Parts: sequence; C-alpha cells; structure tokens
Amino acid sequence: MTRRTRETLEWRFVLHDWLSVHPVGPDVNLNVAARSPGAATLCSTIGHHMREAFTEQLDGVSDELVNMTRMVGSAMNRATQALLDADLKLAEEVIAADAAVDTITSEVEDRCFDLIALQGPVASDLRVVIGALRIASSLERMGDLAEHVAKQARMRYPAVAVPQELRGTFAEMGGIAEAIVSQTGAVIATKDVSLATDIARHDQQMDHFHRELFRIVLSPSWSHGVEAAVDVTLLSRFYERYADHAVSVTKRVVTIVTGEPYAGVALDATA
Repeated sequence: MTRRTRETLEWRFVLHDWLSVHPVGPDVNLNVAARSPGAATLCSTIGHHMREAFTEQLDGVSDELVNMTRMVGSAMNRATQALLDADLKLAEEVIAADAAVDTITSEVEDRCFDLIALQGPVASDLRVVIGALRIASSLERMGDLAEHVAKQARMRYPAVAVPQELRGTFAEMGGIAEAIVSQTGAVIATKDVSLATDIARHDQQMDHFHRELFRIVLSPSWSHGVEAAVDVTLLSRFYERYADHAVSVTKRVVTIVTGEPYAGVALDATA
C-alpha cells in the first residue's frame, strides 16, 4: 500500500469518526448537515486532500507506464541483436528480464484497482484509470513479443534464425520497433496526441516489411526450406504485432485526452 493510499484511508476514518459524533438521520438532508459547524471545513479539507492524492497516484501510474515503454523497448532492441548475431547469452537475458515487466504490470494494476476502490473516480477520471489498465496490458504484451523473438534466436542457436539476405530487413524492423516504442513513451508522458501521426507512419512501415517477407517466403525462388520459412513468418509477425500494440497504446492515450471512443480513433487524423 502506498503512502498516499494510507493517508486516504486515514482521512476516510476521520470522516467516519466525525459522523459518529454528528449523526445524520435517514431523513436528514446531507447538504444541510454538511453546512453544520465544522462539517464544511472538514469536508473541504478531505476533498482537497483526496483530490491531491488521486492526482499524485495517477502521476505515479503514468511514470510506471513510461518506464515500461523503456523496458520493452530495450527488450526488443536486445532481442533483435540476439537474433541477428545468434547471441545465446543475450537471448537468455532478454527472456529472463521479461519477469520484471510482468511484475510492474501487476503493480500498475493494483494501483489502478486501489484508485477505483478508494477514490471512486467518475467521468474523465475513470477514463484515465481504465485507460492505464489497458495500456499496461498492451505494454506487457509487447514485452512478451520481444521475449518470443529472443526464444526464436535461442531455439536456432548456434545457427542464425534468419537467412543472410533477410538480415537487413529484420534489422530495419528492429529499428522501427525501437522508434515506435520511444514515441509511444513520449505520448504517454506528455499526452501530446500530435505525436500519434509519427506512430501511425512507423506502423505502416512495419506492415510493409511484414507483407514483403510473406511475399518472399511464398515466392518460387525461396530456397531455404519450410523450417526457415516458418521462422521468418513467425518472427515477422512478432514485430508486426509489437507495432500494433504501440498503436493501441497511443489510441488509448488519445481517448484519455480527447474523450473520443477508442473504436473511433484514427491516428492519421489526430494531427
């Protein structure tokens, strides 16, 4: 339990104690009771404190989400290196590090549930909390996808999991993944929805490479066999889904900022 959560509970106990000394009957107007001597000051103090606590806790959740973007960005960057260099040690490090992302996801979820239970947010505040829960879920999934890339590298070790002529393509996809998650972190931190157009552009670039790899493995000139074709197809899908989750996170931020329903958000139209 965070310090702010404890303080919020303490203030609720203060309110409970006050009401026990100044009972309000079932047929008494609460608005009138609230104007009784001492009640107005107490309610104002509690309201201000709880709002301040709520804002501070939301800021803490946002900071954790930004930290998660750095973690999953580093994971995919290192997973790409492990894939291209057949680096078993690095692949193992990426796989082991995913547990830390899962832990932070659980912590963010717990903090959001505390906010819902203790603060009872409504309207825009509730939209922020629910949005944070879904953003954390998408970022956790991005970490899983980086782990999948690392596991693919580990499975084919000591060989390289992708043919030599496709190494450049996967290096570019890794670069796009790094750029898109960096921009996603900036969107979460600043709530600047104008950055969404850059994220949409990166996603289109990733989709282009994904389609191109499918075309290559299905072409008559493919000479690396079925196993390599499956590897390339799976890996391409991991990168493509990684970018899709970054888009989903950005759309959630747009919804939080503008109030527009998630299903109606079009990133290329937010600039």
